Amino acid sequence: MKKRNEMEMFDVDAQLDAFFGKEGTPERRAAEERANAFFTGQIIEDARKSANMTQAELAERIGTNKSYISRVETGRTEPKVSTFYRIASALGLAVELTPTA
Repeated sequence: MKKRNEMEMFDVDAQLDAFFGKEGTPERRAAEERANAFFTGQIIEDARKSANMTQAELAERIGTNKSYISRVETGRTEPKVSTFYRIASALGLAVELTPTA
């Protein structure tokens, strides 16, 4: 086994390219979309738990069912923008859009 200072370095960009395709390819864009859906779901789950709310309670507040909330939180479903705003509101969150430039 190699000591820590003898470990080989690796190129993260090359690893991402190997697993998900080169930047700009449909495969890479699809992987990025899945990652964004998962990340969004994690934010919603964390906010729901911070609000001491169950999935069923959140679902009831926005007029859907528990399985839908579960799918959103795991990134298997991306909510429509209107549904995202209802989720945020039910969790006492504000959504703010700001220019990037």
